[in-house]
Amino acid sequence: MSGKKFLYASIAALGLTAMVSGSAMSAAAAPADIQKAPFGKTSDGKDVQLYTLTNKNGLEASISTYGGTLVSLKVPDRNGKLGNIVLGFKSVDNYVKGVPFFGATIGRYGNRIANGEFSLDGKTYRLARNDGPNNLHGGVKGFDKVLWQAAPAEDKDGPVLKLKYVAADGEEGYPGALTVHVTYQLHNNNSLSITYEATTTKPTPVNLTNHSYFNLTGNSENTILDHELVLNASHFTPINKVMIPTGEIKDVTGTPFDFRKATKIGARINADNEQLRFAGGYDHNWVLDKSKPGEMTTAAILSEKTTGRVVKIRTTEPGVQFYSGNFLNGKPAGAGTVYKHRTGLCLETQHFPNSPNQKSFPSTILRPGQTYKTQTVFFFETEK
Repeated sequence: MSGKKFLYASIAALGLTAMVSGSAMSAAAAPADIQKAPFGKTSDGKDVQLYTLTNKNGLEASISTYGGTLVSLKVPDRNGKLGNIVLGFKSVDNYVKGVPFFGATIGRYGNRIANGEFSLDGKTYRLARNDGPNNLHGGVKGFDKVLWQAAPAEDKDGPVLKLKYVAADGEEGYPGALTVHVTYQLHNNNSLSITYEATTTKPTPVNLTNHSYFNLTGNSENTILDHELVLNASHFTPINKVMIPTGEIKDVTGTPFDFRKATKIGARINADNEQLRFAGGYDHNWVLDKSKPGEMTTAAILSEKTTGRVVKIRTTEPGVQFYSGNFLNGKPAGAGTVYKHRTGLCLETQHFPNSPNQKSFPSTILRPGQTYKTQTVFFFETEK
């Protein structure tokens, strides 16, 4: 079955229904707006702001200027009751202390670069080794740990928050001054889009993503093992012991990595499989089935039966990193609780890990005069 036919069949099988004007949510709906509030201070005393976007149906997305972070995302269950479906914290303090990238905008390079180095146009660039021998998510002070300039805007399709950050030439070892724009929009069709754009003064690798941890139960005491996942991917990129892709593009057929049909995350997570042992669960890149590079296609469908919540993710990116919260360990406390093992999962749309050192992977190199642009859209729906 082709990728597209398979996805349509999977969506139909889930019995998805969009939230419509007659739902319980709409009865209490308010006009779309944007609210700004203090969110604390950085370690050097700079003010951090929290912007809350509300669409006409009452869905809410709160974004911090620290790290361009999606702090909370409130969507209704099948009965119209709002619940926060991403892990986050009540103030910037915990983010500053150091957390595993909850909700953050990730850059300059999302995921891992082997041995913290790459060569480009005959020159070798050395980066921080902040994940064992590797560079992870941009280094010691990636885009998740900087202050972004914010500009809210109204749009007929829903409220918009535009963020901007300029990374200096040589910042975290990367070449070129990189000007980055990230636009969040909470659409009135109950979707959240994140659009990434960047330009550079020198050739440089760029791989931007969002690192939200989802728990569709709305209760972070629950694990995500009973969530069901569909991935529009016939292949994935196997890793070595230090989480770096080997360069192989492997067929998922007959492996615990086959999510082409809705499957509970916990169904095979403890299988006797070398790849699962290397990562302590799922923490791999899936190669999305696309007919041509850059097209907007469905990457994943995540559903949770007790609430009826469903998130459908579409993206222009070639891959998605599914991470099953293997390293969550109950620290630090957040939102009145702690985030324990596998109480959140990530679906990070991306180019492939270590692409600067894998010539067979889609290129992540941005050059002067070019514009990097990708988009990912999260659609929030319910099933009966």
